[in-house]
Amino acid sequence: MDVEWSGNWVAERLGVELVGDGELRELLGLALRRNPKRAHLLVSNVLGKHVPQRPSVVHGVGFELGERVRDLLGEAEAGRAVVLGYAETATGLGHAVADGLGVAPYLHSTRRPVPGVAQAGGFEEAHSHATSHLLLPEDPDLLKASSEGSPLVLVDDEFSTGNTVLNTIRALHARYPRDRYVIVALVDMRSEADQGRLAEFAEEIGARVDLVARARGTVRLPEGVLEKGRDLVSAQDQDADHGATVPAAPRSVPARVTLDWPAGVPDGGRHGFTPTHRAALEAALPGMAARVADALGDARRVLVLGFEELMYAPLRLGTALEGATTAEVRYSTTTRSPVLAVDDPGYAIRSRLVFPAHDDPADGPGDRYAYNVAGGGFDAVVAVVDSAADTPALHAPDGLLARLAGHTDRVLLAVVPSYVPSSVLPQDPSPAPHRQETAMLPEPLRGPAFSSYAADEVGWLLQDLSDTQLEAPTEEREEAIQSGGAHYAESLPVEYQPSPQYQELFKAALDTSAARIARAVGTVTETVLAERSRSGERSGGTPVLVSLARAGTPVGVLMRRWALHRHGLDLPHYAVSIVRGRGIDANALRWLAAHHDPADVVFVDGWTGKGAITRELAAALEEFEGFDPEIAVLADPGGCVRTYGTREDFLIPSACLNSTVSGLVSRTVLRSDLVGPHDFHGAKFYRELAESDVSGLFLDTVAARFDEVADAVDAEAKELLAADRSPTWEGWAAVERISEEYGIHDVNLVKPGVGETTRVLLRRVPWKILAKRGAGADLDHVRLLAGQRGVPVEEVDELPYTCVGLIHPKYTRGATGADGTAVTAK
Repeated sequence: MDVEWSGNWVAERLGVELVGDGELRELLGLALRRNPKRAHLLVSNVLGKHVPQRPSVVHGVGFELGERVRDLLGEAEAGRAVVLGYAETATGLGHAVADGLGVAPYLHSTRRPVPGVAQAGGFEEAHSHATSHLLLPEDPDLLKASSEGSPLVLVDDEFSTGNTVLNTIRALHARYPRDRYVIVALVDMRSEADQGRLAEFAEEIGARVDLVARARGTVRLPEGVLEKGRDLVSAQDQDADHGATVPAAPRSVPARVTLDWPAGVPDGGRHGFTPTHRAALEAALPGMAARVADALGDARRVLVLGFEELMYAPLRLGTALEGATTAEVRYSTTTRSPVLAVDDPGYAIRSRLVFPAHDDPADGPGDRYAYNVAGGGFDAVVAVVDSAADTPALHAPDGLLARLAGHTDRVLLAVVPSYVPSSVLPQDPSPAPHRQETAMLPEPLRGPAFSSYAADEVGWLLQDLSDTQLEAPTEEREEAIQSGGAHYAESLPVEYQPSPQYQELFKAALDTSAARIARAVGTVTETVLAERSRSGERSGGTPVLVSLARAGTPVGVLMRRWALHRHGLDLPHYAVSIVRGRGIDANALRWLAAHHDPADVVFVDGWTGKGAITRELAAALEEFEGFDPEIAVLADPGGCVRTYGTREDFLIPSACLNSTVSGLVSRTVLRSDLVGPHDFHGAKFYRELAESDVSGLFLDTVAARFDEVADAVDAEAKELLAADRSPTWEGWAAVERISEEYGIHDVNLVKPGVGETTRVLLRRVPWKILAKRGAGADLDHVRLLAGQRGVPVEEVDELPYTCVGLIHPKYTRGATGADGTAVTAK
């Protein structure tokens, strides 16, 4: 059956003709640009930019061109050649050409400036929407000709007027003269008028210039094509294109897949890519592909989606994936280029996804695009980005991942570490993943300027959003969160103001439980110190406490006080943000790695519920070498960690309140318009609540009991260190059972333990509370809060926790009255 040519739609309406080799129409389709400089766009079917194609086909076309260049140059000259590709469209093609040459180093131009890297050249691309190209090789001698001469191979997707390539050669020849150049393109589309310019140019610079192309032809443009193209784009904007770009509701929740990218191998050719790098990548590809294949499960049609200039890494991952799975694999990338989409078989761009830039581009924010993904029939998409582009904007409700999730059942995110040349890295031998970005990060916030804690108690690796309005009514937040319209970390609940009765309950609970908490603080701290001192098990350095803000922060302060009181150890203590579904603050980790040995970091939290944050932290740290994902907690009723003070589920008074027991600091905030790629996550300091602040009271009351529990702590810590403390994950199993028994079918809406139940009552829209039959004073504050909000408390047997809070499973604003009374289940 004949397949319609994907250039017919444009050819018929604009009178554009594509004339040339018989293969030309198989290689190219046509679309309309949103560009005042050129009306049409030649859309390659084998480049992997706009049209999803088998990765092996995309790589194979470039590889074959590289073999032809090697044959043209001969083995001796090919061994001295350097390959230069053009951003963004030809970065992957240039890499593949270098692969075909076999022994050539590769560099591609870039539109991403990198502070600290010397510019070896640059040029302008006249017809492009984003014109400036930079050359930023790590090795400043890469582009210099050797005494024996080194051919420069320049690779672009099409050779049309030749202006861009010839201007590049002219500029580079002035700085690094050589006697031979080879131009490589998928298609040679020069007009007859431009055909003779190459020989004239070679004579002008006194060098040999060859051209190698897969196919040849030309585009014949009628008079007034620019005006006709603009009119046609304008007309389509009100018709087919509008329907092609309407965002769809998410069908899936994106998940991360860890690649284990080989250390020292660049993510691409922005700073140079050598044959040694190529060999290391080839060796690692099967393992990376196997991990992706496992994460894909039973997906049958898969798209590996690269990111702008990052074309080669996802392309090679795609070629390896073709051999690791029986699924049908396709490859394409996102792009800066604005192109009209028309859902017609005779048009090359059938659909368009629009999303904001997510790599903090130097030329400012703007829209980015993924073409022919929507409607492509993909039941899984693997989005591959570099770590510089793994920002809140990527994960935002209007970001790339959300857009993809509206058109496929499974979205996986694979992050390749952004390579930074050695010239940018500080001369510091200690291990520090991503150290290059620490210079842009501020020092930690400290009290009294931020928080009511003393300056030496904790340094907050956060940014101060105190002057930003972030609070929203609980009911509005719940509806937005459950509808998928917002993430819980994008806003803050209105701070709960406790009644006099509730305040008295807090003080009574604190008096009753202070010794119990002091004992747990001592036990977990002694366990941490003992484990660190065991020869061969740890780094042996002084522990650096890093609490997970904000529930972990009071515990971190108390652990620091215990170490100082009992052992004279002044432990550093910081607080960082971790967000369920979004991971830990990567910039905070980079700051820590630049100032401390990551092996000394001990993460601290208040308690475990079902263990979601434990798993979140472990997944997030897979991309950062040297950090131990183990969390030390005061209480581990969920059986999720091996370093704890107790596994009993009891009332920790710091869970009873919000900021007024946590240094007057809010929950952490992660929102793309407030938190940039080089920012810490945010939080607010509620100075206005100082009169209600009991943070110091809580710390001082517990610390005053340290001496009386010391003997018990020593005995308990010794017993724990000798015991099997392996996580049992009993809590997670219980949560899954409760979720199904009560018809919720979402473990995120089941919050086990006294601390998590209290949070539900203070911050969310509760449905009901499950209380262990016979639970006593530990639940007095829970019963009071539940009564105030009209939430039923149901006593049950065989509950592994003291209580469990259930968030309303089908909340809409009509489910809760204005007075906060919950609707009971029918």
